[in-house]
Amino acid sequence: MNVHTASTLDTHTLLDLALQIVSEASDIVLAVKEKGFHTQKKADCSPVTEADHASEAHILSRLRRACPEIEAISEEEFSSGIHPNVNGTYWLIDPLDGTRGFANGGDDFAINIGLISGGEPIIGAVAIPAFGQIYGGGKNLGAFYQDSDGRHPIQVSDIPEEGLRVLASFYYGSEDELKKFLTKQNIQSIDCFGSAIKIIRVAEGQADFYPRFGPTMEWDTAAPQAILEAAGGQIYTIDGMRLTYGKPGRLNSPFFCSGKTQILSSASESTEPKDKISELRHHKD
Repeated sequence: MNVHTASTLDTHTLLDLALQIVSEASDIVLAVKEKGFHTQKKADCSPVTEADHASEAHILSRLRRACPEIEAISEEEFSSGIHPNVNGTYWLIDPLDGTRGFANGGDDFAINIGLISGGEPIIGAVAIPAFGQIYGGGKNLGAFYQDSDGRHPIQVSDIPEEGLRVLASFYYGSEDELKKFLTKQNIQSIDCFGSAIKIIRVAEGQADFYPRFGPTMEWDTAAPQAILEAAGGQIYTIDGMRLTYGKPGRLNSPFFCSGKTQILSSASESTEPKDKISELRHHKD
């Protein structure tokens, strides 16, 4: 497959490829989940399972066969000390985003394949296996949900009159910081999800805002960011800079994910928290 030359990228073909691979990896992960698995801890104490390794092996094999000229960085290889010397264009892969939730028997896990070029995500493919969902998109490609009937465009939504629909993480981040930001906002609800699902829900208009104060890695955000931006949303750091790629250690700064710019414009305000924030918080199993 000749999809990459020195001067051009066939992004349509690459997106089709990534979507096919996340679909295949989704089946692999679900098969491991059904069969049963063991959970181990990596050096950083984060969990890893057979599903992570099986998904990663399949994704990397498929990508390297189809387009060997494009390097790939994947979470488990990177964690084991394999750090490719990437330059320009490369894949960023999370073979099982939300391993903690997966290991605990939850459904909030995803598979992410993103393509980076010039420090920005230009292609994203995300599978949410437990819900049978696949999303794709990228720069000049639009954003969509894909099923057996084809591709259905998605876009961020206007802010509801009832207030912001906010998403938060199950496991990481500072609730004090979340309350500090939200106290001046008109909040309709706060729901908790794991993995890239949060960014995807903003991209498809089911939520409006996701502030992330806890740690994330570049492979957590590359694919869903490409889809979000193609859907009209954006991710900025707390310093007001667009989230970009190629950072030391592949570690992201805290960021805000938003469907609309007016939410981000107030993200630096600090005020006292309100008790109602805790009352509005609803956890998803």
